[in-house]
Amino acid sequence: MENLISLVNKLQQACTALGDHGEESALPTLWDSLPAIAVVGGQSSGKSSVLESVVGKDFLPRGSGIVTRRPLVLQLHRIDGDREYAEFMHLPRKRFTDFAAVRKEIADETDRETGRSKQISPVPIHLSIYSPYVVNLTLIDLPGLTKVAVEGQPDSIVQDIENMVRSYIEKPNCIILAVSPANQDLATSDAIKISREVDPKGERTFGVLTKIDLMDKGTDAVDILEGRSYRLQQPWVGVVNRSQQDINKNVDMIAARRREREYFATTPEYKHLASRMGSEYLAKMLSKHLEQVIKSRIPGIQSLITKTIAELETELNRLGKPIANDAGGKLYTIMEICRMFDGIYKEHLDGVRPGGEKIYHVFDNQFPVAIKRLQFDKQLSMENVRKLITEADGYQPHLIAPEQGYRRLIESCLVSIRGPAEAAVDAVHAILKELVRKAINETHELKQFPTLRVEVGNAAFESLDRMRDESKKNTLKLVDMECSYLTVDFFRKLPQDVEKGGNPSHSIFDRYNDSYLRRIGQTVLSYVNMVCSTLRNSIPKSIVYCQVREAKRSLLDHFFTELGAREMKQLSKLLDEDPAVMERRTKLAKRLELYRSAQAEIDAVAWSK
Repeated sequence: MENLISLVNKLQQACTALGDHGEESALPTLWDSLPAIAVVGGQSSGKSSVLESVVGKDFLPRGSGIVTRRPLVLQLHRIDGDREYAEFMHLPRKRFTDFAAVRKEIADETDRETGRSKQISPVPIHLSIYSPYVVNLTLIDLPGLTKVAVEGQPDSIVQDIENMVRSYIEKPNCIILAVSPANQDLATSDAIKISREVDPKGERTFGVLTKIDLMDKGTDAVDILEGRSYRLQQPWVGVVNRSQQDINKNVDMIAARRREREYFATTPEYKHLASRMGSEYLAKMLSKHLEQVIKSRIPGIQSLITKTIAELETELNRLGKPIANDAGGKLYTIMEICRMFDGIYKEHLDGVRPGGEKIYHVFDNQFPVAIKRLQFDKQLSMENVRKLITEADGYQPHLIAPEQGYRRLIESCLVSIRGPAEAAVDAVHAILKELVRKAINETHELKQFPTLRVEVGNAAFESLDRMRDESKKNTLKLVDMECSYLTVDFFRKLPQDVEKGGNPSHSIFDRYNDSYLRRIGQTVLSYVNMVCSTLRNSIPKSIVYCQVREAKRSLLDHFFTELGAREMKQLSKLLDEDPAVMERRTKLAKRLELYRSAQAEIDAVAWSK
């Protein structure tokens, strides 16, 4: 069972070392789930004397006004032998055997955190005392409740102390040790008042009655100690502390404890309660109760730790890894993030992620429909055919077939295909740019670095623009090739067709009649349709080769080349992470370290059983 209190001691120390004081924050807290005993009392209630009696040493600062201005986590460890010493968590390599020096260090460490302005701080001081004369126990000494601010303190100090005390004792895992003086009306006790507010049924509250020996003659505290005046689920314990005169005379604790035992054993009113009175009994009772509470809470703490570790790991993964300090590390980080983006972009194109199918829609629907919508009626109207044929013949009319006229008619039709071809290039370009934006949004690591995100996007768009320009050149070349060289096999049958439709005995100018010109127009249209069918297949191939394939192969090649020439300062600018994210990651990492160490400590105790 002693291992359980030692376990909680270690976890409390780890909490403080890693910034978990149980205060309100956006981080999960382990501190609040750990069972603890908080000592609550008003000024001059004898709270400090109770703690010193439990420990058996003079070690707490004394004075007028508010002396305790930070929570003191007092961890008592029972050891074999006759040595007694103390250790502070903030001075891990230093042992104190002089408890007057312990008192001075508590005061000095308080001033280091709060200054000498008499302000208070929620950051606890951890003090471990090792002695063969103590029980294994952990107590948290809180600032004494007060009703007025003293000189040098803000008016809010009264409420500030109450808020701090309340923040500890309102937690369901906190055991409240409410210290009240017997020589004052219990109804006015600050400790009882605030304990009743957070624990109205008295299930977590232990009552400690001090200064019993200073009550007016003819009065006693039996009704309180037996639970009749104010009932608690837990017992009341009476203690007799050293008087101020005893403290001034340096009466040691051994003599004080003996005198306390004698007082309860010899005073008629308390003789029947003597076995459960006094600071020694109080310490043993609290130790036993704390062990039982810890034992009952361990399964819940284990579940909380496991769940919280998973949540912290998930958020840390979302925030990304911390930035390297050297240029090589920064460059590697940038390259890795860019590769992740590039991989996601390729997945969109390859169909692993949605978006790439839109390119096929351009080839299978948008581009063919645009070609079909081309109106060749104007180029192949009777007037235009007659005009181009006669102009192409010049002073010498054609003899068999108007070859130059055919060429001019075909060229005038094929030139109009350039529009749909360019539109197809632009449509694919727009899709590729849209997929860049999608890939950037889906690359979680880029969200971490806004400047790098913009630079990667700009570099990708610039590459796509270059690919689009190259694709447009090659695609239009395909159209121009069809204009520059006509398919001969198609026209070899034309003389036969002409002969079938013409009469050699007619004048050469009779060949410009409507029937003859209509046949030329139909022939040109058939040839243009054949070319359109060919370009429907070849233009998508050109676009894929020049744009889609290149985007998959070398989208960020220019950026990588430029990146290698950048200096440290420029690389750092790319990794200009939001300071809030950096701070959040650091805090999460510390909190994760706390929970993992807590998990290891609990597992070690579980295995030892």
